[in-house]
Amino acid sequence: MSSTGPAISSVNSLLSEWDKGSKVVRARILADFVNRNQAKTGPELESEFAQAASLFLTRITAWLRLSYMVGTCLNLQLQALTIFLSASSGHKFLAEFLEVGGVLTLLEILGLKQAKEDDKAQALRVLMCIANSGRKYKELICESYGIRAIAECLARSRSEETQECARTALQTLAQGNPKFENQVYKGLIALLPASSPKAQQMAAQTLRIVQKIVGQANPSIVDPLVTLLKSYHLEVQFEVIELIKDLMEYDVQDQLLLSLVSALVPRKDELLKRPEILDDPSAPDLKRPLPVFIQQASAAKVIGILVKESRPIAEKLIQLRCVHNLMVAMGNEDHADSQRQASITLEYLASTFTIVNENIREAMGDVLYQLFMTNPESLYMSMNPVQADVLRSNKVNIPGIAYGME
Repeated sequence: MSSTGPAISSVNSLLSEWDKGSKVVRARILADFVNRNQAKTGPELESEFAQAASLFLTRITAWLRLSYMVGTCLNLQLQALTIFLSASSGHKFLAEFLEVGGVLTLLEILGLKQAKEDDKAQALRVLMCIANSGRKYKELICESYGIRAIAECLARSRSEETQECARTALQTLAQGNPKFENQVYKGLIALLPASSPKAQQMAAQTLRIVQKIVGQANPSIVDPLVTLLKSYHLEVQFEVIELIKDLMEYDVQDQLLLSLVSALVPRKDELLKRPEILDDPSAPDLKRPLPVFIQQASAAKVIGILVKESRPIAEKLIQLRCVHNLMVAMGNEDHADSQRQASITLEYLASTFTIVNENIREAMGDVLYQLFMTNPESLYMSMNPVQADVLRSNKVNIPGIAYGME
C-alpha cells in the first residue's frame, strides 16, 4: 500500500472489516498481517497502513485486553504485537503499547492456569522485545513484578520451549540492568528447589552467567545448590557442579566446602526419610538409591575436582575433616558409586599430601591400605564387611581448624 487515496481507502476498509467482523474474520486479518509483515521496520509498517498503523495496533491491543482471559486467538494477537514491538525505528508502537498497560497484560498471561504453553512462550517473546529496547524498559518490567512472574512461569511450565523463553527473559533482565540485577539473581536462587528438573537445570545454568554480573555471591545459594546434588538427573548435576566450581572465587567458598564435606556423611534422619518419588505411581518401578547417597557420591566427585584444581582448597578441605568423611563414604556398602567416587578422591589426596597418606595407612591397616592404593576405583568390589566397617568407624582427624565439623 502507498499513501495515495486508494491506499487510505483500503486501510479504512480493513479497519471497518475488523470492527464489524467476528473472531473468525479478525483471526484471518491477523494471520494475513503476520504472514506479510515479518521483520518489517517501523516506517515500512506505516507505509503498509498509509501512515495509520497505530490504528490497527490499537485495535489489536484492545481486543487482547478484552479476550486474553479466554484465549481467543491469543497466539495470533501476540505474534502481531511482536511484529510491531520488534520493528526497528518503531519506538512509537512500543510507547503506545506501554501506555495502555501492555506489560501487565503480558505478565498476567504468564500466570494464567488456562493459558496454553505456546501462548505463554509468545508472551515471553513480546516481553523480550520490550526488554531489548533499553534499560528503562527492563526496569519497567521489573517494577511490574516481572521477575517473579517470569520465574514462576519457568518453575511451573511443562514445555521446554516456554521454559527456555523464560530463562532467556530472566537473563536479559539481569544484563545492563544494575537496579534489578540482584533481584533476578535472588529469583534464580529461589528456582533451584523447583520441582521441575529442567527448571533446576536452567536456573543453575543462568546463575553462572548472572553470578558474574552481580559480582558477589549470596550465602543463600549454598544450601539449595548442595541439595541439588541429590538429583537423579545428570544434566542438573552437571550445571550444579559447574556453578560450584565458579563459586570457589567468591566469599561463600568456606561455606560451600563445609557443606560438601558434611554431605559425605548423611544424617541418620535423612537415611530414614523415604523419598517422595518412590511413592509416585507414575514413576518407573526402579530400585533407585536414596537421594542422600546420590548426594554423597556427587559431593565426593566435586571435592575430587576441586582438590585437583587448587592446592589451597585441598588443604582447606583436609582441615575440614574431609579425609575422615571420605573414608566413611568409602565404607557405604549401600551405594557403590559413593564408594568409588570417595576412593578416587581420597587416593589423589593421599598421593599429594604425605600427612593424608600416613593417617589413612594407620587407620586402614596394611592389608586394606595396599588394596586401596593398588586400585582405588575398584576397591569397593574387593572389600569385605569388616573392612567396610573399619572405614566407616575411622578416627582420622588431621590437625587443623575444623570450622565446626566436630
